[in-house]
Amino acid sequence: MRKLVLFLFLLLIIKAEAFSQDNSQMNQNLVQFSGVVVTTDSLLPIPFTSIMIRNSYRGTISDYYGFFSFVARMGDTIEFSALGYKRMNFVIPDTLSDHRCSLIQMLAKDTVLLKEVVIFPWPTKEQFKEAFLQLRIPADDIARAQRNLDSDQLGILGAMMPMDGNMNFKYQMEQQSSRLYYSGQLPPNNLLNPIAWSKFIQMWQNGEFKKK
Repeated sequence: MRKLVLFLFLLLIIKAEAFSQDNSQMNQNLVQFSGVVVTTDSLLPIPFTSIMIRNSYRGTISDYYGFFSFVARMGDTIEFSALGYKRMNFVIPDTLSDHRCSLIQMLAKDTVLLKEVVIFPWPTKEQFKEAFLQLRIPADDIARAQRNLDSDQLGILGAMMPMDGNMNFKYQMEQQSSRLYYSGQLPPNNLLNPIAWSKFIQMWQNGEFKKK
């Protein structure tokens, strides 16, 4: 038992020492990376520049005066990107004697060429006047409502419907009454209704289906 306790105690000491060595080595690689982002032509500060460490989600943005400062590691690749400027990369040297690194990063403007647009004027004032008078001004809400509620148009649409409003209302009420009546139970199945079958056979013998 004593040997087991001694072994576990030595194992914990070795792990703690290795962990402290790793932490000290990581702390030695940390660098306070600071600087300012400016333009290449006039050295004006570029505000709100995105400054990120490649292949990570760590970074910061520059302030209104282009200044930035955050903690990075030696050998990290820093990516600078701003709207309207070309991307630039900077690798923090791994041979720094101090845990500080300063940089003045310059970004060049990214010029985007647009296609040429030619605006042609109207040939004469008379042609412009004629085209303006023939222009159809879109109707307002009241005019559209009056057009949609036209009696002739509503009559044509009503004639095309298989049932009128009164029939639709009665059908809807019958369906709702039937659902409430059979609520909580199975509705009747007309396939097993002998009265329905007798009516079907009688209609078939009378040839009513042929007429349809």
